[in-house]
Amino acid sequence: MDWEKASDAYGKLIKDGNESMKVRATIELGKLSKDAPEAIIERIVPLLVNLLNLSTGGSQLLQEAAVFSLRSIAHRCDKFCICIGDGGAIPILMRLLLNSQGRFQRLVVKCLRELVICTPSNRIILARNGGLEPILNLMSSSSQYTKPYFAEILSSLTLLREVRRIIINVGGLLSLIECATIGMMVSRTRAAHALGLLGMTRRSRRLLVDLGVIPVLINLLREGDMPAKLVSGNALGIISSHLDYLRPIAQEGAIPIFAQLLEGSEHMGKEIAEDVFCILAVAEENAVAIAGHLVRILQGSNDEAKAAAADVLWDLSSYKHSISVVRASGAIPVLLELLQDGNADVREKASGAVAQLSYDEGDRGALAQAGIIPILMNLLREDSEELKDNAAEALINFSEDPLLRDMISGAFDIPSFRNIQDRLARVQSSDEHTVRSLRLMSIEQFTWDPQFG
Repeated sequence: MDWEKASDAYGKLIKDGNESMKVRATIELGKLSKDAPEAIIERIVPLLVNLLNLSTGGSQLLQEAAVFSLRSIAHRCDKFCICIGDGGAIPILMRLLLNSQGRFQRLVVKCLRELVICTPSNRIILARNGGLEPILNLMSSSSQYTKPYFAEILSSLTLLREVRRIIINVGGLLSLIECATIGMMVSRTRAAHALGLLGMTRRSRRLLVDLGVIPVLINLLREGDMPAKLVSGNALGIISSHLDYLRPIAQEGAIPIFAQLLEGSEHMGKEIAEDVFCILAVAEENAVAIAGHLVRILQGSNDEAKAAAADVLWDLSSYKHSISVVRASGAIPVLLELLQDGNADVREKASGAVAQLSYDEGDRGALAQAGIIPILMNLLREDSEELKDNAAEALINFSEDPLLRDMISGAFDIPSFRNIQDRLARVQSSDEHTVRSLRLMSIEQFTWDPQFG
C-alpha cells in the first residue's frame, strides 16, 4: 500500500466526503492501522480526534468509527497512546463516556482503558481533568460486562499519588477494593498495591478493614499469580501492623497461605512471609499456629525454606507469651538435628534460634535435656564466625544458670569460647548489645502511626 497516497485520500474524504463514506473509511483505517508507518499514524491521529467532536458536524456513527480506529492504534504501542493523549482525546472520551450508553459506551470505555493502563502521562491527563469521580460513579452503576474495564482504569489511576490522596475523600475505597476482585490479574495486582499504600495510615487502614479488605487480599494471595501474591501479601503485612487486625487476618486463613509462600521458590515471597509471620505472631494464638507450620517446614527437604523457617523461629524465640511457643511446638529436637545435619545457612539460622532460646530458663532447661551442650561445644570449633558466636552466646547463658553451669565447664578450655566471651562482655558493658532482629516491634510501635504521632 502507498500509505502517503492513502493518507492524503483519507484527509480529503474526511473534509469533503459524505457521512457514509467517512464512517466506512474510518473503520477500514482502524483495521489497517496495525501495518501503518509511524509517521502516517501521527498524521492521522489529529483527524480522528477531531471526529470525536459532534461540533465538527459529525454523527454518533462517525464518533463510534473514530473511537474504534483510535483504540486499534492505541493497542499497537505506548508511543501511539501518548500521541493520542497529547492530541486531546482523553477529555473528549470522558465526555462521550458520560453521555453514552450500551454499545457505544462499551466501545468508549475500552478505548479509554487502552490509553491509560500502560501510559503514565495519560493517567495524569485523565486525573487532572476530573476523571476520578466520574469513573467511580460509572463503575458503581455499570453492567457486569463493562465493570472490569472501569476497574482497570481505576486501578491504573491509583498508581498516581495525587489520586490516592483524594480517593478516600470521594468515597472510592469500596470501589478500589472491588478492583482487586475483578478484571485482569495485572489490574487486580495494581489495586492491591494501592490498597497496601493506603493502608500505611491508621485512618485508611481502619476504613479498609471495615469495608472488607482482608478477605479480598487473602483471596488474591491464594489464587493470584506470583506478582499478585507478592503484592497482596505485602499489603496484608502493612494492614496487619496493628494489634486489632492480627487475629482477623489469621482467622481468614492467612497463616497456611503465607507458609506456602515461605516454601515457594520466590526469594521476595520468602522475605514477605517471614516479615508477616513476625508481625502476626505478636498474638499468642497466631504464634502457636505459625510455629506448627515452621516445624513442618524444618522437617522437610527444602533447604531455602528451612533457613527461612529457622530465621522466623529465631525471632519468635524472643517473644514473651504466656507459654514458650517454640518449646511447645516441638521445635527444639528439630533444631538440634539441623545443627548437625543442615547446610551452612540452615545451621547458622538454627544456632541463632538456639542462642535466643537460651535466654529463657525453661527453654534453656529443655535445650540441655535434649542434649544441646555437646553440640554447642562442637560448634565452637567451626569455621563460621556466626556459628561460633551463636554457640558461645548460648553457652554463656548456660554458664550463668546455677543448675547447668557445671555441664559447660569444658567450654572454658576452648580458646574461641574465651575470646567470644570477652568480646560479648565488652559489647554488653558499653550498651551496644541489642536484640538481633529489627522486625521485633513493641506494642507501642504496632499502634503508632507517623501521620498522627
